[in-house]
Amino acid sequence: MSDASEKNLLQKLNRTMMGKLLIIAVLMFGFGYALVPVYRAICEVTGINLLTPKDISAKELSNTQIDRSREILVEFDANTQGPWRFRPVQSSMKVHPGEMHQIVYEVVNQQPYQMDAQAIPSYAPQQAAQYFKKMECFCFQQQTLGPKEARQMPVVFFIDPAIPKEVKTITLSYTFFDIGGKTKSAAAAGVDKS
Repeated sequence: MSDASEKNLLQKLNRTMMGKLLIIAVLMFGFGYALVPVYRAICEVTGINLLTPKDISAKELSNTQIDRSREILVEFDANTQGPWRFRPVQSSMKVHPGEMHQIVYEVVNQQPYQMDAQAIPSYAPQQAAQYFKKMECFCFQQQTLGPKEARQMPVVFFIDPAIPKEVKTITLSYTFFDIGGKTKSAAAAGVDKS
C-alpha cells in the first residue's frame, strides 16, 4: 500500500470515528435532558419521592401542629429601668397553641445621647416559660439606641401545643433596662469645642 492510500484510509477512519463520537455526544446530551421528566413520571407512577400531590389545596397544607380546639390569651406587659418609653403595640391576643404570631414592642430613647439597653423576659405563670417559644426577639441581643431614637422591635413566637390544658392565660413581660453604655454628645455634655 502506498503512503497516499494509507493516508486516505486513515483520514476516512478518523472521519468515521468523529461522526460516531458526535452521535454518541448528542445521544448522551439528549438522555441527560430526558432524565428529569422520565424521573418525575416514574415517581408519580410508583409514588416514590412525591413531595406534594398536585390537587391538594393550600388549606389542606396548613400546619397540622396547631391545636385549634383551644385558645390561650397572651397578655403583653412592659417595664423600664431607665429613661425609656417602652410598650407593646397591643396589650393582648388570643392564640392557638402551635400557631406562629408576632407582637411588636416600641421603645424610645428619651435622652439626647446614645444608650445601650437589654430586655429581659419573664412569664406568668412561671410554668409557661418552657412552652413559650420565641423564634425572633429583640431580647436576644443588646440594643443601642441613638439620641431620641424610636424603634419598633418584633417578637415572633408560638406556644408549644404540649402546654398543660389548665393554662388559659400567659403574661409575657419585658423589663427594658440601661446597661450603662451612655455616649453623650459634646452638646449634651456641655463641652465647648472652640
